[in-house]
Amino acid sequence: MPPIDTPAVPPDPTAAAGGRRPRRGKVTHFLGQNVGLVLALVMLVAAIVLYCAVYWAETQSLPGNFELTSTVNNTMPLVLAAIGQSFVVLTRGLDLSIGGTMDLANALAAVHIHDSPGSMVLWSVIVLAIGAGLGLVNGLLVGVGRLQPILATLATLSIYQGIAIKVLPQPGGSIPPVYTSVLVNPFQPYALLYVLLVALVWYAFRRSRIGVAIFAIGNDEQSARANGIDTVRARVTSFTLSGLFAGAAGLFLAATATAGDATTGNGFTLTSIVACVLGGMNLFGGRGSGIGVIAGAFVTTMIVNILFFSNIDPLYQSFYEGLFLVVAVVLSTAIGRFLRRSR
Repeated sequence: MPPIDTPAVPPDPTAAAGGRRPRRGKVTHFLGQNVGLVLALVMLVAAIVLYCAVYWAETQSLPGNFELTSTVNNTMPLVLAAIGQSFVVLTRGLDLSIGGTMDLANALAAVHIHDSPGSMVLWSVIVLAIGAGLGLVNGLLVGVGRLQPILATLATLSIYQGIAIKVLPQPGGSIPPVYTSVLVNPFQPYALLYVLLVALVWYAFRRSRIGVAIFAIGNDEQSARANGIDTVRARVTSFTLSGLFAGAAGLFLAATATAGDATTGNGFTLTSIVACVLGGMNLFGGRGSGIGVIAGAFVTTMIVNILFFSNIDPLYQSFYEGLFLVVAVVLSTAIGRFLRRSR
């Protein structure tokens, strides 16, 4: 009987490595699992380098303590708003009422916080509770009322903005200097401690039971329900957390401006979504990192700084900002898909 030809078998790369997978495969696997976070950090580093280069070209010096402090202080409201938005994005939803919640928190802080420890602590707690309550309303409309998140929060956005204007019809009020120094010290970047605190809160949330439930319903709601997860409770909790963080963002916004304005929070609804996307948060739910969202918030602020020191005409800054964001999102999405396929 003639010998049977057997096809050549390619060498096993794991055999050459003593039965272990090559190191490159582990790195690729890590990148595939954390591509959003890695790309967000890369974009942040690139934005910082570009900002320093533009700043040097304009002033012949590098940014100092003042620039660092102002950047951190100006980004803190967006960091909190974006983290709040991320809780809802994980459940495949969007919270369009974040700007309205920030408006109301801002207005209440400017009107009621006075220069006494009791007033500052009491009204800070009240504002945070109100923010959580407004988020709870959104959660009940979506989780119990079965309304679409976009429609429900778009309606409550108008309601919250109307209440904010009722509280503070015209820009005004005042924030005590002590309160401003505690939240956003204008002389030192102490607000970085709050960034670290937010990161620690996210770390605890990600490993908590409610965090696992929120991630689960974002990945597959039917499977999560079949495994005994209370999907309604998880969705309501995600909106409540969003309102709580939006209320905190409103407090930081008031402290930064040292006064109140019932309309200044409006722009944070869109930028919070942008920060989530730049931070690698999947808009289809179930995937994302709070650390990446924080990095995305700083990237968003750095873009504005870069355009300012590039002497771009203010009339065209919105155009270039939008163009940069589109390019960044497209590139990050394409690179992420490539890395996941190559795992």
